[in-house]
Amino acid sequence: MLYIIRHGKTDWNALHKLQGRTDVPLNEEGRQMAEKAREEYQDVHFDVCFCSPLIRARETAEILLRGRNVPVLTDDRLMEMGFGDYEGQENSFDIPDCPINVLFFHPELYTSPPGGAESLEDLFARTGAFLEERVNPLLQEGKDVLIVGHGAMNSSIVCRVRNLPRVQFWSAGIENCKLMRLV
Repeated sequence: MLYIIRHGKTDWNALHKLQGRTDVPLNEEGRQMAEKAREEYQDVHFDVCFCSPLIRARETAEILLRGRNVPVLTDDRLMEMGFGDYEGQENSFDIPDCPINVLFFHPELYTSPPGGAESLEDLFARTGAFLEERVNPLLQEGKDVLIVGHGAMNSSIVCRVRNLPRVQFWSAGIENCKLMRLV
């Protein structure tokens, strides 16, 4: 089985800031969410956990799997989508011409703006390579795999696994600390 979960909340989530690859830690609410998830999903079996190297995902994985003998392996391809110069932008939805907003409202039309933002093509390429190289061989062996990541990155995995078009990029509704079974 393949499972994904998004990290717990951070102060930037609470402030409606674009996090992207900025390494923002969990806040107390986020730690409590991860602890609640640990209790809720304690009977779900995992052979291995792959995790984004960003601290909010790593800390979520550590709390979620505390007391279990499940290896947690980080992989840079599981980092959140990069928003470049827009990382740290607060309340982007209140800025009508913010080009990052297209990703959230019309992902099929999104093109990465100048300033280092990642394209959906690049996001799909790196998560697709990760799935092919690391996850699929384990699934073929009958292993249960958990991926702890981020909203956009996890959405790209959902689209890849379920073969969804970009217009449905956000259709899975990736909530903080909610486990989702993909296959």
